[in-house]
Amino acid sequence: MLAIERKKAIKEQIIEKKSIIVAELTKEFKVTEETIRRDLKQLEEEGILTRTYGGAYISEGVQNDVDINLREHIHVEGKKKIAKECMKHIHNGDSIFLDASTTSLMIATMLTDMQLTVVTNSIKVVQSLNENPTINVVVIGGQFARSSQSNLGRLSEESLENYYFDTAFISCRSVSMEHGITDSNELQAGIRKIAARHGNTVFLIADYTKFDKTSFTRISGFEPVDHVVVDGPLSEDWHAFLEGQGIDLHQA
Repeated sequence: MLAIERKKAIKEQIIEKKSIIVAELTKEFKVTEETIRRDLKQLEEEGILTRTYGGAYISEGVQNDVDINLREHIHVEGKKKIAKECMKHIHNGDSIFLDASTTSLMIATMLTDMQLTVVTNSIKVVQSLNENPTINVVVIGGQFARSSQSNLGRLSEESLENYYFDTAFISCRSVSMEHGITDSNELQAGIRKIAARHGNTVFLIADYTKFDKTSFTRISGFEPVDHVVVDGPLSEDWHAFLEGQGIDLHQA
């Protein structure tokens, strides 16, 4: 295959899938990783995609569900800031819910030397907590979704309905004053919707890039949310809106 044809095929893939992984492309096109990275660099220069460690993604589209292995390397410093702020609100003896977001995964990595029960549908969160003997991990079962490394679907939702939490940490794909809290994946939205209902205190954890946008499916309005934690300053309009909703804003 000629280079121009390969680049065209990669472009078509990322428009359809929203994210691509270098290792998978090398197998598909039978070329080296260096060749694929060069193709991605050229496509980035053309404004088609954004490169990250191990692959590339595009942000546009309401139904945009980027592979978690790539999301782990996007806005890393911002996620650390959010996680550190969330840690101030987690106490020994708490039962908490962590969703299948990379920000929740960042929180999990910081839960050292704490006595907690953590309920999650995220396999990556489970793996992160595996070596921590002081944390009781409750894994929500269901159908395994590879792109998010999490359990989803009807069985997951039925299982989650049996648990309640001191604090629920939920993420999303987009946050809008008009349309509320939305997600690109309907099954993830279903899990987050239940978790928000079952938390005594609910934290919406979202980096600044997610605000003033709308994604494919609705998680909820702002009614279940008690706190919003974001990694950068929001506009005065957002300050006024959240205050009007009775939500505490934490700008990490």
